[in-house]
Amino acid sequence: MKSVLIGSKNMVSVPEILIGTTVFCLLLLLFRIRQRIPPGLRKLRGPRGYPLIGNILDLGKNPHLSLTQMSQKYGDVMLIHLGAKPVVVLSGLETIKQALVKQGSDFSGRPDLHSFKFIGDGQTFTFGRNSEESWRTRRKLAQNALRTFATSTSPNSSTCLLEEHVSKEAEYLVMKFQDLMREKESFEPFQYIVISVVNVICAMCFGKRYNHEDQELLKIVDINNDFGLVASSGNPADFFPILQYLPSRSMEVFKDLNRRFNMLVKKLVKEHYEGFDKDNIRDITDSLISFCQDKKMNLNGNNALKDQNIVGIVNELFGAGFDTVTTALSWCLLYLVTYPETQRRIQEELDQIIGRERTPKQSDRAMLPYSEAFIYEMFRHSSFIPFTIPHCTTRDTVLNGFYIPRDVCVFVNLWQVNHDPKLWNDPSVFNPERFLATDGTGINRAECEKVMVFGLGKRQCIGHNIAKWEVFLFLTTLVQKLEFTLSGTETMDPTPEYGLTMKYKKCEHFRVKSRF
Repeated sequence: MKSVLIGSKNMVSVPEILIGTTVFCLLLLLFRIRQRIPPGLRKLRGPRGYPLIGNILDLGKNPHLSLTQMSQKYGDVMLIHLGAKPVVVLSGLETIKQALVKQGSDFSGRPDLHSFKFIGDGQTFTFGRNSEESWRTRRKLAQNALRTFATSTSPNSSTCLLEEHVSKEAEYLVMKFQDLMREKESFEPFQYIVISVVNVICAMCFGKRYNHEDQELLKIVDINNDFGLVASSGNPADFFPILQYLPSRSMEVFKDLNRRFNMLVKKLVKEHYEGFDKDNIRDITDSLISFCQDKKMNLNGNNALKDQNIVGIVNELFGAGFDTVTTALSWCLLYLVTYPETQRRIQEELDQIIGRERTPKQSDRAMLPYSEAFIYEMFRHSSFIPFTIPHCTTRDTVLNGFYIPRDVCVFVNLWQVNHDPKLWNDPSVFNPERFLATDGTGINRAECEKVMVFGLGKRQCIGHNIAKWEVFLFLTTLVQKLEFTLSGTETMDPTPEYGLTMKYKKCEHFRVKSRF
């Protein structure tokens, strides 16, 4: 065994030096990690993590369930560690309202996560780590564009453009399902729902509708599906900075998907510039271009939007409206076939209030309380958006008596709120009636406001009302005209697969029957 001379008497082996050096480096690293935790955070309770990796192993395959269980022990403001990064986890309806609404400015930031830089070239107002003034301006412009489109009327009728697009796609989806049943014993509905929802978003953003076999449309669908699969697995480089400099197959795929989608959106935005007419605003992209060219909309003396900013906003609106509505509708179908009595009750309500001569309209929502209650219970019970996009503190603040310094990553556990036994009677039971008023003739708005789906406060999803409109119109049109069942003795597995949006396992056994 080789050895070296230390002093004049002691001989120390090379392996011993290597072991000693390794232990010293680990201790130094642990000390530095400990030093990174602001002193105030050390007063927060949370599970003891492992060296270097923190609590990553504790989260398991279902972080929403693991963190909900931990919150029962450690409270609504809890500290965990993901690698070297301390993360504050918020649970409890009142605590979340306090943070995101009453102290909204303190918790309105976005953490400096590596993966966020590649979404929309880092130009999105939802993921981007921009100054508050910058993202507020972009968000306001996006809201104005959405509002303009959602309230604009069709040239050929008094119906708003959004409602017209959704109704047409819903009726097309009814016909598609009927055609499928003439061709096969059963089918998987998700792939057809996706295409119909994408067409609504394409109409909103780009003023165009695709044939269901169009290659550009299918490319959009494939990119979104692949993005969901890659993003759902998480990016370790967000919490282990050293991994940013090492080869990563998943990270390269993530970058490539964002690059491909950005190129597609850039192409469509360029086409809009070429055909832009300020006196004929065709869609959201035209509306954003118009705002961009309006000298009144400026930020610090400069145009508030540049071309790449428009691409980022359109990219974001497209992605948000696409996956959320598609996933919501797929969960609606699962509950319809799982609870046939609930499906029949919705149909009876539709028959009684609307009849079968016309399709449902947005203005019918107030007269269809059970259908509305079903949608809210779908949102609550599935909780298919388990967490908000991570927040970050913008300044030193105090929440529930706990000091939280600036630039701390914050997770908001929506799933916990939607299944909190303190808020809901038998939260694991699917029961739309919990959202009905006592006399059964209306909706209990106080109960509806407890459902956490689209976040709260300054960072709440700007399209949450439009998403609810779409789900309502698609659902009521489908259920009015079709009856959904499963073939034979098949049953659905309602266990979701964890991701940015949680989806249940695909099922090839759906069947439909025309009601008239």
